[in-house]
Amino acid sequence: MNSKQSADDLSAVDRIWKSFASVKLTIALLLTLAVTSIIGTLIPQNETPAAYLQTFGDVLYRIFSLLGLFDMYHSWWFRALILLLVVNIIVCSIDRLQATWKIIFARNPRFNVARYRQLKNKTEFNADDADASLIDRYLPVISRRFRYHRMEDTDQGVAIYAEKGRLTRLGVYVVHLSVVVLLIGGLIGSIFGFEGFVNLAPGDSASTIRLRHNNQILPLGFEIRCDDFKVEFYDTGAPKEFRSSLSILKEGKVFEQKDIIVNDPLRYEGISFFQSSYGNLPPNEVILNFTSQTTGMIYSEKAAIGTPVVIPEKLGTFTLKQFTRQADFRGNNIGEAFIGVLAPPNGPPVDVTLPLQFPSFDKMRKGQVFIAIADFVPRYYTGLQVSRDPGVWVVYVGFILMIIGIYITFFMSHQQICVEVTPHGPKSQVMVAGTSNKNKMGLQKKVEQLAHQLANTVSDNK
Repeated sequence: MNSKQSADDLSAVDRIWKSFASVKLTIALLLTLAVTSIIGTLIPQNETPAAYLQTFGDVLYRIFSLLGLFDMYHSWWFRALILLLVVNIIVCSIDRLQATWKIIFARNPRFNVARYRQLKNKTEFNADDADASLIDRYLPVISRRFRYHRMEDTDQGVAIYAEKGRLTRLGVYVVHLSVVVLLIGGLIGSIFGFEGFVNLAPGDSASTIRLRHNNQILPLGFEIRCDDFKVEFYDTGAPKEFRSSLSILKEGKVFEQKDIIVNDPLRYEGISFFQSSYGNLPPNEVILNFTSQTTGMIYSEKAAIGTPVVIPEKLGTFTLKQFTRQADFRGNNIGEAFIGVLAPPNGPPVDVTLPLQFPSFDKMRKGQVFIAIADFVPRYYTGLQVSRDPGVWVVYVGFILMIIGIYITFFMSHQQICVEVTPHGPKSQVMVAGTSNKNKMGLQKKVEQLAHQLANTVSDNK
């Protein structure tokens, strides 16, 4: 009973192993990942629920949300597909490695001269020497070209068997390993890493960021401060460069400082801060023109939000209260505007709206003084992309392994050469034949070159 159960268990293990060793499973997993990646490009990732509801409606939103299609690359099923592919590649490699291993590490490789006599990659020539003399002359030449060589007697004479590049058969397994390392690096980054963002005005600092894939708040464990932010523009108005001066603070002490631009981030404790974007901030200082209706004189004064400005000619004081992106006037949106309060010498305070698009807007008030925006200093905030990817170095190792594996696989080969010397009286016939697991056309040239060198070696020693 126990032996039968053991046999059943063994057969079940064998079936599972064969399933994971199947190339069909590899193709199926790759196709599934390709389809899901296409879906991930068609469906915008990590948008707001409101945006998804507007695009897909309530029913599709619920279905897609349940399937995790709005954050596919962090979903459990996508990670499961990656893990299955990793297991599949490992099992396939192990399953096929046994035969390759025997070839690579064979102490005495099998040698069959009859096989070499039938090869296409073969050339023959006649030598005016006996076989013993030829063998003595050929061995140094062959040993310089091939690491492994040995001599054997054949049914027709003597043969030198040589080979090199056994380890190149592992090239494809290095490629498999690189793919596994890349996938594992991606999984590490997906599970233990994060990607978020934070917007900072000059002088502001933050100890938290907002995650991009779930919009949650994540504490950094330190503070990031924007000391300064500058934007340079082309003559066309397009941004030329934006640069942020950042500082890392812990317990009020500065531990790191750096000016960052696009593709030149600040890195600290495994977290990278990339220059990603910028945006407009409400101006906090403007130049105001006060026009006296009595004298016609225009007075320019600098004004800061919240600070009263004394108007010449004893026309009162004016205080900027706020800046708004959308000012309302009688139910109409008049765009960006400053809102302030005019306190005349006589009478109650008056609310004044100064839209940027309409410099003469305040004339409609018909007061003793007309107020307009002469100029203001633009202010910007910096948009930082914040990411942590502990698997990035694993990915780099995977790429290096892939380059090495591809080079070995496509540009190196396991070559085997047979040089047989057949005596015919005082002379000999020499056959040079070779086989390779790759680039057989290139091997034919090497066989011809070796034969030519061996023939010339004989001539030189005469």
